[in-house]
Amino acid sequence: MFKTVLFPIDMSSEAQQAAPKVAELVKLHQSRLVLLSVVEPSTPENPQPAGQSSPEAVAQLLGKAKDLFSAQAIAADVVEREGQPAFVICDVADDLNADLIVMGCRGVGLIEDVQNESVTMRVINLSPCPVLIIP
Repeated sequence: MFKTVLFPIDMSSEAQQAAPKVAELVKLHQSRLVLLSVVEPSTPENPQPAGQSSPEAVAQLLGKAKDLFSAQAIAADVVEREGQPAFVICDVADDLNADLIVMGCRGVGLIEDVQNESVTMRVINLSPCPVLIIP
């Protein structure tokens, strides 16, 4: 049913908590797993912490995630991109013809007003495929 599953990851605990469900889903459907890390460009209005946005930090994050899935006999492709996370996630899903995007979520932001829209909410609204949110 889900040939390609896109799992956007970052350094949040929500992404880490979603990983076991992603593994379960990928095994169940024998899906191709694609791990995506999106780095937001640093701007004066939106400065990014240096450690989280460095190429080394992103490579380390993706390497750890890939190792986590490898330990469960799940091969994962890795994609690194820069840009606004919600738009990049949806663009990559479209490029890959993804059947499902799986994301972790803190549980806040799904009911907040549009001005403070979360990345998760934007992905839900823009996605070219179904989105599974794991609280």
